[in-house]
Amino acid sequence: YRFRYEKEFAALIVEKGSICMNGISLTVFDVTNDGFSVTIIPYTYEHTNVSKIKPGSLVNLEFDILGKYVGRQSAVKE
Repeated sequence: YRFRYEKEFAALIVEKGSICMNGISLTVFDVTNDGFSVTIIPYTYEHTNVSKIKPGSLVNLEFDILGKYVGRQSAVKE
């Protein structure tokens, strides 16, 4: 699956880091300035709401806490 996000969130998404999407913890890859990909294993597809996500659907994203800490530290140093 590939998802797009507002560019203002780019600093919070880390390659091979975690992201929580609709309450499901996933590993991020192929990160760009406005999008990322995740792989959904069959068990997750069958036992979560992922099967209901269609192109254009809005999803809730919660960013990796480590990415938030790094971003905060970078802002403090500037």
